[in-house]
This record gives sequence, structure tokens and C-alpha cells, in this order.
Amino acid sequence: MANIISDETIEYVGILAKLELSEEEKEKAKNDMGKMLDYIDKLNELDTSNVEPMSHVFPVSNVFREDVVVNGNNRENILKNAPEQRDGAFVVPKTFD
Repeated sequence: MANIISDETIEYVGILAKLELSEEEKEKAKNDMGKMLDYIDKLNELDTSNVEPMSHVFPVSNVFREDVVVNGNNRENILKNAPEQRDGAFVVPKTFD
């Protein structure tokens, strides 16, 4: 394991995460973090010079749809569901004076 995680680093990460770790949990976390860093080192060995940067693994173009009204102005039908209405609007309880 090329990356050695110190006890101080584990303590600091525990403080940041607001966790109280037992000694056993600290040792497991050290081991897990070391494995993660070893894996990152292995990934850094890959030649990515011919790989184009991307924001998504799938080819994605503009996925936004056109903003078109499809249900029209159905104010009368919408207000039929209102428990109380006045002048074409919902009546709701007062929230503050």
C-alpha cells in the first residue's frame, strides 16, 4: 500500500464527518482509504491523452423540451376542484396579518 493514512488524518476526517469512531472502526477506515488511494494511483497510470473530456458517459444533446402549453386555459375546470373560490381565484386562509 503506497498511500499510508495516518491516525491524525482518520481523526480529522472523523471530526469533519461528526463521527465518533472506535479504534476498530478507525483501523478499518484507514485500510479502506488506503485501498481507495491505491486504486486512484492505478487509474492515474492509464494513458488518457487521446480521451476527449466529457460531462456524461452517454452522448447527450440538449434534453430540454420546448416549453409549450398543452392543456390551455382551463380556469373553470381547475376552480371546480377548489373548496372555495372568489373572482376566479382560490380562497386560502390568511397566513399573516
